[in-house]
Amino acid sequence: MNWADTPEDSPSQVVLAFDDNRLASLLFGHYGQNLALIERRLEIVAEQRGNHVTLEGTRDACEQARHVLETLYARLKKGGELVPGDVEGVIREAASQGFLFDFDPATQKQSFDEIQLRRRPVRARTAAQDAYIRALKRHTLVFGVGPAGTGKTWLAVAYAVHLLERRVVDRLILSRPAVEAGERLGFLPGDMKEKVDPYLRPIYDALHDLMDRAFVERALTSGEIEIAPLAFMRGRTLANACVILDEAQNTTSMQMKMFLTRLGENSHMIITGDPTQIDLPPGQTSGLAEAVDLLGNIEDVEVCHFTAADVVRHELVGRIVAAYDSKGSAGRANAPPKAPAR
Repeated sequence: MNWADTPEDSPSQVVLAFDDNRLASLLFGHYGQNLALIERRLEIVAEQRGNHVTLEGTRDACEQARHVLETLYARLKKGGELVPGDVEGVIREAASQGFLFDFDPATQKQSFDEIQLRRRPVRARTAAQDAYIRALKRHTLVFGVGPAGTGKTWLAVAYAVHLLERRVVDRLILSRPAVEAGERLGFLPGDMKEKVDPYLRPIYDALHDLMDRAFVERALTSGEIEIAPLAFMRGRTLANACVILDEAQNTTSMQMKMFLTRLGENSHMIITGDPTQIDLPPGQTSGLAEAVDLLGNIEDVEVCHFTAADVVRHELVGRIVAAYDSKGSAGRANAPPKAPAR
């Protein structure tokens, strides 16, 4: 295909044919939902006939859509699967690379990094996730800071599982502060595990998504995987472990210092949180915000920031986060100036 004399915004048409009808059906998605997403994101028209698809739009948009479809099809041919968000991720990956008119999905190296797990590889879907994975591989202490839905916790757990599966560490320790999100739950029945499990459910969900359920249960019983509230970390030295602190925006300054100083030999520490969702009492400083401020320039510490553009849940979540961010920015801009200190 020769684009040399074709203006970038001129109308174009690309016809693609996929040789395996079953894989083509998976590629296009249930009732063509994957094609519909590509149409919306890239502002093209995609018309499917059997295992053929015709793309119509600007030259650049059609070429980017071709890149997305051929990349996903190559992944399916290698035995991979398309989980929700993969199409969105490849669209973003294509945008970060630019328009690759000579792209060969069979030989071209993926630009976004990935974490290899026994169950399946976990690939970055945005440039920020890519930087996050690279930071996890290179630094002992990594902060993932940003809004909900950006994959901070999920990727942190994926990397921790990767280290455990390869016996780089002996155990995983996953923790959260047990802080109620704006509600008074009162007395919770049951033993200690039953009381704290509701606070730690997102971590259990990530583990079961990334590992075989039977292995997770065995590892929890043997102590290879430990899930505990932050209060249980005091007085411990965590060696030969990957330690994750989730929802860290709800730690106090003293709790964060206590947690950070648990780091032992041959250990990795990952701290995630959303500074816009602090559930601490009014006037109390978030340990996450303070730690990022104090430690951001220390060697072997990396701070990775996510924005609403990195949300990889339902596409509507990104727009919701952006709307709240805009409201917050407008509120700060319209706030009356503070009176001078006396």
